[in-house]
Amino acid sequence: MLKYQNNNKTLQGRFTKYVQIDTQSDPLSETTPSTVKQKDLGKVLVEELLEMGVTDAHLDDFGYVYATIPSTTEKKVPVICFCSHMDTSPDCSGKNVKPIIHSNYQGQDLILPDDESIILKMEEHPDLKDQIGNDIITASGTTLLGADNKAGLAEIMEAASFLILHPEIKHGKIRILFTPDEEIGRGVDKADLKKLGADFAYTIDGETLGSIEDETFSADGAVLTINGVSTHPGFAKGKMESAIKILSDVISALPADCLSPESTELKEGFIHPVTFGGSVEQAEARFILRAFNDEELSANGELLDATVQNIIEDFPNSTYELKITPQYRNMKQVLDQYPQVIEYGIEAIKRAGIVPKQQSIRGGTDGSRLSFMGLPCPNIFAGEHAFHGKQEWASVQDMEKAVQTIVNIASIWEEKA
Repeated sequence: MLKYQNNNKTLQGRFTKYVQIDTQSDPLSETTPSTVKQKDLGKVLVEELLEMGVTDAHLDDFGYVYATIPSTTEKKVPVICFCSHMDTSPDCSGKNVKPIIHSNYQGQDLILPDDESIILKMEEHPDLKDQIGNDIITASGTTLLGADNKAGLAEIMEAASFLILHPEIKHGKIRILFTPDEEIGRGVDKADLKKLGADFAYTIDGETLGSIEDETFSADGAVLTINGVSTHPGFAKGKMESAIKILSDVISALPADCLSPESTELKEGFIHPVTFGGSVEQAEARFILRAFNDEELSANGELLDATVQNIIEDFPNSTYELKITPQYRNMKQVLDQYPQVIEYGIEAIKRAGIVPKQQSIRGGTDGSRLSFMGLPCPNIFAGEHAFHGKQEWASVQDMEKAVQTIVNIASIWEEKA
């Protein structure tokens, strides 16, 4: 069978080009996409798809890219979608990213030149132990890299180009979906699944080489608003009830040795404040609630509410509002009903010469929501690491293996049809 080989550095070139386009999303925006600049990358992707011969590639008004690679077989094969997101995290700047190639990595500390206090050390990034001799890409120290998820974008684009150039590789109809706003939990809000017309999908948005993730957190978002009592601070005794202080007391009262990101791992959930602000009269905090089962997730919401009630009892003239909104649910609930989706993904990884790692992810992907919208969708590794921060990095060789895996998935669905 013909295998993908990256002889002309096109994969690396695509990736370094994409990361230099600022696509940071904005959780406070009410538009779709949340930032218009995400469409800048969408336009580039459409142009490249059209140039490689994907005639129906287009960007819609909401910032989604749709495209089709036609079938090369007479068999009736399920339509498979490959999906990645275009936005980068609001947690760290994605403007003026300067990608740096650290060729032939030999285990040394990687000191980023624009801020030499940002150092990638093997003891802090254990996956670097498997990268000896590989080419590592980082940013320069003042921004994130954007490997999450522009590694996935580059890999899908490279796989699409390879399949178009090699029609002798048998596969069914393949759909491509690139989404905005995944990092703020709205990646598929406006996705048109009827237009997409896929039967199964794979997000290419994972970390370690060989990983395939069939389980995610279940997730809710929470907004807590405290309405305090404001008065002149010179005459405030017995009258003022500061919303800022009440909200601070609530956050301080939440468990610190458990139920926080800093103190949990594996399948332990958490309650995590992500924004905080306001005035004496009114203050607001936003939280993310996470757990691997829905019962525990509900319990986390109840604990937050009970904590607020307990604190605000000491402030008789103040009130609060806690609004909890579902974000996504553990996709394993759906994927267990379609075992072949995982089986074929595992086989595709093996054919790329990699030991598969079937695992859970302490996070979520577009696939979490797509699965519950009727499109079963596990997550495949993209080779992105330390995402959402200035130490983010990616391996060119791992990205090449992701391209091989995508091509293999397409072939296996045709073989099994």
